[in-house]
Amino acid sequence: MRDLITGFFFFLFLSAPLTAQVDEEDSSWSIPDSVPYVIDSLYREDQFYIGFTFNLISKKPEFISQSGFSGGIHLGFTRDFPLNERRNIALGAGLGWSWNSYSQNLFIGEDESGETIFRSLTNDLDYSTNRFSTQLIEVPIEFRWRTSTAETYKFWRIYAGLKFGYIYNFRSNFVQPENQVIQTDVPELDPFRYGATFTFGYNTFNFHIYYSLNSLFPEAKINGEIIDISVFRVGLMFYIL
Repeated sequence: MRDLITGFFFFLFLSAPLTAQVDEEDSSWSIPDSVPYVIDSLYREDQFYIGFTFNLISKKPEFISQSGFSGGIHLGFTRDFPLNERRNIALGAGLGWSWNSYSQNLFIGEDESGETIFRSLTNDLDYSTNRFSTQLIEVPIEFRWRTSTAETYKFWRIYAGLKFGYIYNFRSNFVQPENQVIQTDVPELDPFRYGATFTFGYNTFNFHIYYSLNSLFPEAKINGEIIDISVFRVGLMFYIL
């Protein structure tokens, strides 16, 4: 009997560490009650953008006027490069795409010899559509200031910079009863674009302007006068991530 009792306590002594070890292993595989909140001290802001603008023709001669709606769509990616520890001052450089339409009275066509024709359409001419559109690849470069922190997603922003672009597709469309003229090859068009940009706003809605610094048709003339027109875009810009 004494040997039986001694053996029983000896078994309990050996099994206790094994039980503790199993409990410890089980606890290591248990699911925590909550996920710890981690602050990203190396955050970046406003890297993807999409914008909608109303397009105006600026610096135009007296015989050129706009009519109807002219608009644009802009989207792309801008890499954010913070300059300070708080990361609310940064440089931005990226790549984007832009489509723009301009409704106006500048007719663009072609004569029998292949030379481009530029004419100012008068009000007594019967036509329903006269517009040209552009598609561009753009490279925005910005200086960025904002009130952001690693924990806030709503903040004020002011971004200013330059935007360089290349027109890879141009299309002029003139429509009147039983007649349509489409022109895509215009040697007088300067495809290389550059302009100043300014964006400011809070949270979702941001006011955006773009002012072109070079002419669309620097060599084109009507009656000996150069068609020195540039563009001005104003609208809203939205940022994510």
